[in-house]
Amino acid sequence: MFRKAPSLRTADAVVQQIEELILNGVLRPGDRLPPERELAGEIDVSRPVLREALKLLEERGLLTSRQGGGTFVADVIGPIFSEPIIALIERHPAAIADYLEFRRDMEGTAAAHAAERATASDRKILSDILAQMDAAYESGDAQREVGLDVELHHAVGEAAHNIILLHALRSCYRLLENGVFYNRQRLYHHPTARRTVLEQHKQIVDRILAGDPDGARQASHDHIDFVAAALKEAERAEGWQEVADLRLKQRRQTPGQNRTATIKS
Repeated sequence: MFRKAPSLRTADAVVQQIEELILNGVLRPGDRLPPERELAGEIDVSRPVLREALKLLEERGLLTSRQGGGTFVADVIGPIFSEPIIALIERHPAAIADYLEFRRDMEGTAAAHAAERATASDRKILSDILAQMDAAYESGDAQREVGLDVELHHAVGEAAHNIILLHALRSCYRLLENGVFYNRQRLYHHPTARRTVLEQHKQIVDRILAGDPDGARQASHDHIDFVAAALKEAERAEGWQEVADLRLKQRRQTPGQNRTATIKS
């Protein structure tokens, strides 16, 4: 992903190149840079120049070094909300509806832009992720499906080629990955969700590959609408199960004949 530096081969040229890779989402938080010797060779600069550039990037908070572990892209995205507001949201599940509404608008826009702007490489990435989702579905690997679900949404955001939208979505998905708003496993335990979600993802990608922005936006909206309805249904079902479990426990503790005798008396 790195290219040879201009003829000047200065630290500033190296800094600019790595900053652009981070800004455009090519380098993600946690990604490890190649070892110093290898990276200096790829960019075609001396190791002292590379060290100066890496030091500048660390000072700007874009890279972080781990003793004996190499150099990594720092957590430049961060959470979309502070810890106190996240804790507040977790105590008030009604925020789930607002979160999904926010995602519906953002992801619809991202899908529409992706349909207009996706490159051949973007299309390949989206198709590859879908193929992996198909394989995970066929093998019954729900955990893998959950991870690929988030990865596909990341890829759609990348294909939109809007830097602000890209990083806003990544921050938004941080909450999704951490289960702040809801546990995605709950969605995949819905009786028809796994197949429906897969088909909806295929429809989103299909519309993007077809260069149909309106269709891509609508497919994205349909997906979020289904997720909202499925989560609400799953929540109701869990409530029913909890009550039924309590009834069963009570019946086991109090035999039916004793309960009848108590009622008659």
